[in-house]
Amino acid sequence: MDGKLDFPLHGSSLQLVKHSGVALDYILKVKFGCVASFDGVDFENETSFSLKNKPIAPEKRCEFNISSGVTLSVWKGDLTAFPADAVVNAANACLQHHGGLARALSDAGGPRIHQESSAYIKKHGPLTTGEAVALGAGLLQNKMIIHAVGPELSIKPTQKEVEQAGPLLKMAIRSILDIVQKHRLVNVAIPAISSGLFHYPVRECAETIVSAVKNYYESSSGQKHFPKEVCLVNHEDPTVKEIERACRQMFSPHQTRSYSQATASMNKGPDMPSFPVQTGKIRLTLKKGNIEEQKTDVIVNTASQDRSLRIGQISKAIFRKAGPEMQKEVSEAVKTNYIICTKPYGLQCKQVFHTFCPDKRSHKASAQILHASVLDCLWTAVTNKHKSIAFPAIGTGALGFSKRECAMIMLDAVAGFSHECPCDLDVHFVIYPSDYETFQAFQEQITLSQESPSHHNFSLGQTSAAAEAEAWIGSHTSRAPTPLIVLHGPTEESTREAAKWLSNHLSLSSRSVEICNNFIQHFSEKNHLQLSKMVEAGVWIEEFFVLGHACIRVDSESEEDTAIAALRVEEMLCKIQEQFIDEEKYELQLLSNKEVSIHREMADLSDRMFSGRKRAFCDGGLRIIKVTSTLQISINQDRYLVLVGFVSQLQSVDVLYN
Repeated sequence: MDGKLDFPLHGSSLQLVKHSGVALDYILKVKFGCVASFDGVDFENETSFSLKNKPIAPEKRCEFNISSGVTLSVWKGDLTAFPADAVVNAANACLQHHGGLARALSDAGGPRIHQESSAYIKKHGPLTTGEAVALGAGLLQNKMIIHAVGPELSIKPTQKEVEQAGPLLKMAIRSILDIVQKHRLVNVAIPAISSGLFHYPVRECAETIVSAVKNYYESSSGQKHFPKEVCLVNHEDPTVKEIERACRQMFSPHQTRSYSQATASMNKGPDMPSFPVQTGKIRLTLKKGNIEEQKTDVIVNTASQDRSLRIGQISKAIFRKAGPEMQKEVSEAVKTNYIICTKPYGLQCKQVFHTFCPDKRSHKASAQILHASVLDCLWTAVTNKHKSIAFPAIGTGALGFSKRECAMIMLDAVAGFSHECPCDLDVHFVIYPSDYETFQAFQEQITLSQESPSHHNFSLGQTSAAAEAEAWIGSHTSRAPTPLIVLHGPTEESTREAAKWLSNHLSLSSRSVEICNNFIQHFSEKNHLQLSKMVEAGVWIEEFFVLGHACIRVDSESEEDTAIAALRVEEMLCKIQEQFIDEEKYELQLLSNKEVSIHREMADLSDRMFSGRKRAFCDGGLRIIKVTSTLQISINQDRYLVLVGFVSQLQSVDVLYN
């Protein structure tokens, strides 16, 4: 095979591959002709589709005491089997339990849940956002289910929309706790209401719920009844971690100094570093200096789209010190994801990571690409066992980002990475000595992270952090192989397309995925039974047609469940496709005594044979990368076109033309 590409796995993508590795292997083979080998991955049992079928044994992560004597605890667990006087359902206004947690509770509790809900709505009408009602728990072990209606946001809510939804979510929490008081309950289990199908961002949702519970009991000193415990229960690890983070920020800040005190001496000298800021296993340092003079394991460069190191102040500074050999390596290297890694040459580091972010003024997704580039640098540094990395302020020059935007995006990427980082890493933000405005923008954003729980999760590093890092590294000198998928394909194009597909499907960026494939029309009764099992497990499945295409929409309350279900659908479609091809081959063989064979050769794009068809693709916004002329000997020497590797801003398309 001519094409080979390494696709690194980390965090949520690694967990997804562990769960669905066999399906991924099969899909990559059928869709792209690629053979995948999985290095450093311990696969879990995936013989059947199971998202929430098996109850999770409740696991208490932490607990905190509120001044009124109420214990607030954080749990990873299954609400359908959680031992509490009441469990809370994230309901819609009409108490229709069609998906997500509502469906799971309704299924586990039996028909009585639906009957009581319908009877209540028939008598009292729909609930309003922020309201809650206590009804029977059916077959569940609890005394009651509290159905609470949280705010529903758009799929990608704006900051203003989130801010407007905050008071409504707090109202829903207060309604729940009012019911707890009214019925004198000992404990109650509350999920992250509105964070699933209602699209409330998990981080903000966690902070709002925790603050609402805390404020409710701290301002209710005259209340006659207090529960023993309020349990915040979720089954998704990312949600549990966000709830735990919010609790620790509000109940146990371990800051021995304020950030303003720690950074008071920052401006005393051009290279004076800030006091280290700790977030998870990340030690963040903001300092003034020249990026090319740093002695970290990795130095990050921001390069131009055409890979010239002579464009841009940062890139030119690195080029002058590193020498011309670096330019040669950058020009010839294959970019993986968002970066190119090169040798340091004249720099005092072990590797240089070159990023290629687009101009904000000409690329709508520039902010997302900057965020993803920082994440890619961090994960690659950890994967390559580096202990430190230095970033410049990427994007504040010719790329058009404001100082504040750059600081917010880069710090948010570090904060997100800190939740999944497997080992200690020193991250340095190095600002040019005379660039006071950029330094101040980063300093302000870090300060906000200390003062407001709605910002990044940083806590000031302790003096023992370095010693702890050395101890950790010393005890982990023999690490397991770096998890990755090695793709072997018939061409470089096929491996790149496979890697792009993997990046899209393993990113866990959305709770809703659409799959357009006309083989959906070939779904059998068995396939629809498999889809039904997914629905029973808490996934929404919708089949529809649009512009002559058959499509399936997969939706659930978590990105991981959506991705797992989407891979199962892709696997089904690949099996149908293979079966269809086998049947077609059989029919062709019946028509001819000759052995069916295919000869491919590169075609001339200027040939009249292709020019007319080329226009149709260009009109659709697609760019032709490669055209292969296919000769099938057994069918009267007719020529067929196989056009592969079309690239557009929206999707990659493979077309077989007869």
